[in-house]
Amino acid sequence: MKKYFLFDELGTTYSREIIGGVTTFLAMAYILAVNPLILADAGMDKGAVFVATALAAIVGSLIMGVIAKFPIALAPGMGLNAFFAYAVVLTYGIPWQTGLTGVFFSGVIFILLSLTGIRETIINAIPQQLKYAVSAGIGLFITFVGLKGAGIIVASESTFVTLGDLSQGSVLLAIFGIFLAVIFLTKKVSGGIFFTIVITAIVGMVTGVVKTPESIVSAVPSVSSTFGVALDPIIHDFGSLLNTQFLIVVLTFLFVDFFDTAGTLMAVADKAGLIRKDGTMPRAGRALMADALGTTIGSLFGTSTTTAYVESTSGVAAGARSGFSSVIVAILFALSLFFFPLLDVLTGAVTAPALVMVGVLMVSSLRLIEWNDFEIAVPAFLTVFMMPMGYSIATGIAVGFIFYPITMILAGRRKEVHPLMYVMFFVFLAYFIWVR
Repeated sequence: MKKYFLFDELGTTYSREIIGGVTTFLAMAYILAVNPLILADAGMDKGAVFVATALAAIVGSLIMGVIAKFPIALAPGMGLNAFFAYAVVLTYGIPWQTGLTGVFFSGVIFILLSLTGIRETIINAIPQQLKYAVSAGIGLFITFVGLKGAGIIVASESTFVTLGDLSQGSVLLAIFGIFLAVIFLTKKVSGGIFFTIVITAIVGMVTGVVKTPESIVSAVPSVSSTFGVALDPIIHDFGSLLNTQFLIVVLTFLFVDFFDTAGTLMAVADKAGLIRKDGTMPRAGRALMADALGTTIGSLFGTSTTTAYVESTSGVAAGARSGFSSVIVAILFALSLFFFPLLDVLTGAVTAPALVMVGVLMVSSLRLIEWNDFEIAVPAFLTVFMMPMGYSIATGIAVGFIFYPITMILAGRRKEVHPLMYVMFFVFLAYFIWVR
């Protein structure tokens, strides 16, 4: 086992890998609560999504750990689940069953692109500045969704949005959780987001704001309502998939997961000291394939796109260096399947702090954007701004990708624009003409 996971080469031990794996799990376990709540808004069964979330994390993390041998855990991604529920289903009116088909198609395309090496080519074609903007925009969107779900931000006829009733118990509980999360993350407490959810839920139950569950452990919920549903439109109604709207959904899943995974892989590998001197990463192809397989298999279980988690850096900071820590994460997700009754205490007020803190972490990429270059600032700003304001991740991406080649051409920098960006320009222009 030690030889297979390169313990001696990486200078690690079983104890360091186990501690690192536990730390990573604690840092990302909030997805077990948040993902079912978000996808439930799309009409999906919370119990089935809870199981699908855990199963997708188990499969993805095992493949990453055993095949790619990286200390990186996978699970259904934040931002991508919000896009699935609030854009694909609630805005476009696409049934969640067809949405899962879109995730499945994106996963299959990921596999093909990873096998051919095209995936790296496409990633390299997108300017780094827009990658930063997309990450930051998704962070703002997630934060807005969290605050809205907790009642901290509500609708207003005169100002569109405004502060909610700060005297309500659920709102006060969410604010308490946000302050608690700030304390934990400022103090760099491993698993701070997870501990915030647990403590906020306990406080909610003690104060009567959150209903106390009748049990803690139960049988694993049925996943029958979501398992294999992604294949139904392909088998029984393939013609319903032949439209521009479905194409945009698949392309958006592809695009967002492209950069989320690539950025996470590089960030975690760099923190673990696994990047070669020439800037490349060993076994990168296997890592990308792990993500692709995780997405494909996860869609069959019944959840949105599976991706690499940047919270894996917390496990690396705790000592993880090999894929063995990812195996530990998979084991812990398997054990979590028996704790579904606890999901009822994880209301919008309880999970809002996690969404807000994840948003803060993602928005940090703003500092890397070259704001002094106006031709860069315009598409980057519009990408970031239009995601929460348009309440759509796809809208933000489309606007940014339309303006980027325009501003670069006007600035006399057209030679710096990759040909694929011009293709994307027309794709997203078509998105506004025929879909929106």
